[in-house]
Amino acid sequence: MNEDEIMERDFRDTVTLGLVSRRAFLKGLGGGIIILISLDIPSVLAGQAARRGQAADFNAYLRIGPDGRVSCFVGKIEMGQGVITSLAQMLADELDVSVESVDMVMGDTALCPWDMGTFGSMSTRYLGPALRAAAAEARVVLIELAAERLGVPKERLQTKDGVVFDKTQESVRVTYAELAGGKPIARHLSGKAVLKAVSEFKVMGKPMLRRDSRAKVTGEAKYAADIRLPGMLYARLLRPPAHDAKPTKVDTAAAEALEGVQVVKDGDLIAVLHKDPDAAGKALDAIKAEFDVPKAEVDDVTIFDHLVKGAGEPDVVAHGGDIAEGQKLAEVTVEATYLNSYVAHAPIEPHSAVAQVEGGRATVWASTQTPFPLQGQVAEAIGLPAENVRVIAPFLGGGFGGKGRCLQAVEAARLAKLVGKPVQVAWTRAEEFFYDTFRPAAVVKIKSGMAKSGAIVLWDYGVYFAGERGAQQFYSIPHHRTASYSKWSGEGSAHPFATGPWRAPANNTNTFARESQIDAMAAKAGIDPVAFRLQNLTDQRMVRVLKAAAEAFGWTPAKAPSGRGFGVACGADAGTYVASMAEVQVDKKTGHVQVKRVVCVQDMGLVINPEGARLQMEGGVTMGLGYALSEEIRFKGGRISDRNFDTYELPRFPWVPQIKTVLVPADDQPPQGGGEPAIICMGGLIANAIHDATGARLFQLPMTEARLSKALAARAGRPALVV
Repeated sequence: MNEDEIMERDFRDTVTLGLVSRRAFLKGLGGGIIILISLDIPSVLAGQAARRGQAADFNAYLRIGPDGRVSCFVGKIEMGQGVITSLAQMLADELDVSVESVDMVMGDTALCPWDMGTFGSMSTRYLGPALRAAAAEARVVLIELAAERLGVPKERLQTKDGVVFDKTQESVRVTYAELAGGKPIARHLSGKAVLKAVSEFKVMGKPMLRRDSRAKVTGEAKYAADIRLPGMLYARLLRPPAHDAKPTKVDTAAAEALEGVQVVKDGDLIAVLHKDPDAAGKALDAIKAEFDVPKAEVDDVTIFDHLVKGAGEPDVVAHGGDIAEGQKLAEVTVEATYLNSYVAHAPIEPHSAVAQVEGGRATVWASTQTPFPLQGQVAEAIGLPAENVRVIAPFLGGGFGGKGRCLQAVEAARLAKLVGKPVQVAWTRAEEFFYDTFRPAAVVKIKSGMAKSGAIVLWDYGVYFAGERGAQQFYSIPHHRTASYSKWSGEGSAHPFATGPWRAPANNTNTFARESQIDAMAAKAGIDPVAFRLQNLTDQRMVRVLKAAAEAFGWTPAKAPSGRGFGVACGADAGTYVASMAEVQVDKKTGHVQVKRVVCVQDMGLVINPEGARLQMEGGVTMGLGYALSEEIRFKGGRISDRNFDTYELPRFPWVPQIKTVLVPADDQPPQGGGEPAIICMGGLIANAIHDATGARLFQLPMTEARLSKALAARAGRPALVV
């Protein structure tokens, strides 16, 4: 190994582990100006990093190279949320360079510092401010270097378009490239540099098309399943018919007899490999296997009683006043139970990975939201030190929280080590549905009360197995309690299979229940649902987005059900306030719901890229139609009935309503999350619009045609709520 190779190895190992060996780090980068960024991360995640030997002394950095280009290295990934553009905008503005001169290097464990993963709409709101500060500090360094180079006091120097110049004599100038061409200069972010004021922005706050759009439209963009390596084999794995099923007999003789097929048996891993994917599929079909399938104890109908019975002691996550006092004050009481079914992520791109293991090192290209945690999982699975495993995250074709668990990458790595060749594992659509971590089925029980004036005085709220995100109350209620019963995943979960985060986890469930209940109370009080909300709101940010939504929608007051098919819902997620309104048309014979138009208003603080924000809002609205109206996983025990889009129905083009998005100006506030908030209101929004159109209230998501037809037929025979 020559000196350059040793230097590259030292640099890769240093960055991967998050251990700052200044000599190795600078040698690995060559010349340039480097700003190391240390983000504040939750202590539990810092502990996880430490246990993996990743000290995370810095977890992002930017470099101005001798060519004048700015490179930003972060462990975050791009899965369609647009941070590859918005983060570059933040850097470009603070550094006074063009966005085109900024290169984002993301999700590569050999080049980027440790990162916990990409989820929770956290990239812009947590990483963004740190990147701005780093860029501002780099600009200070450049001015100091230019002052020395030009012999000009730094107070007279200004930056523009990658150049430092004398404000009194613009011909006296030096480029960033020239300043970065000497010995490397590295600094830890001090946070002392002054950030630009909003009035000084030239790039931030301006709409910008996605930087990756051309590559994705033309097909140039590479996803994990697009990776091709010399000698690569395609693997197909033997799968059980149900979760927790165990093989009792496996006959691979017919598969082994096929030309070019390699059969691998390694504990629980049974796979066939071939240089042609279709041939691998035929070989898998040739395997004869029998399984012991556990008896089904629960299904998609009985799951809700099962969850409530299996719940542990509540965790009170918010409370105020006294519930008993609230019950005394309540002149009208409303009780209801809300349900939501399991929902799949159903991304365009199924889980896929390519792995290569050679010379005591492994490289894995994976569709993953969590490259660094995956690095540790792969290392453990194939018996290598974590620093000898490199995970590269190409573009993701949708994640929505479902690509944090990456079983396919571990499978590919195990197989690659066993056969000594690169291996691709790309799940079929059926495998994707079977092994997906579903959004958890959940139950919400609410007892609420109000005075005759419509003032809410009581709120007793319990959510079972979904989680607390979005459950805390933002309405002004003197006597309230919010309790979360049992975790939505992991130890102690009563779910019959794996569950996990699904775009704004828990908040869709909680917002559906809360906003349906608020609307039911407004109807009981005979008050317009918007006026009722405003009457019970003191949070001025929520008041502002609700009023903006009413204006953009053209809302006119009327008590529900008015027959108009108008609905409203409010929510908050990832620091962003949302108010949405919709108009629906309901076929009372078939139960078919057509959402005609939706207005979505957000206060998300300082908006970095309005175009990107609106795209995320439109995407959230469209995706939300699915969990509201059609998407659910049917099952019996560990058997999953929905394995493809013939039975699992996603929103289609004819479903998409006219969508109007409004961004409420809040430039004085830090940027907040934009990838998830718009989706949280859709369940409650459509439920309320259906009630306004028909008088029928639905208590379970999704609100299918069958459920609505049943509710319409039964409406005359029972009240919508138990009072």
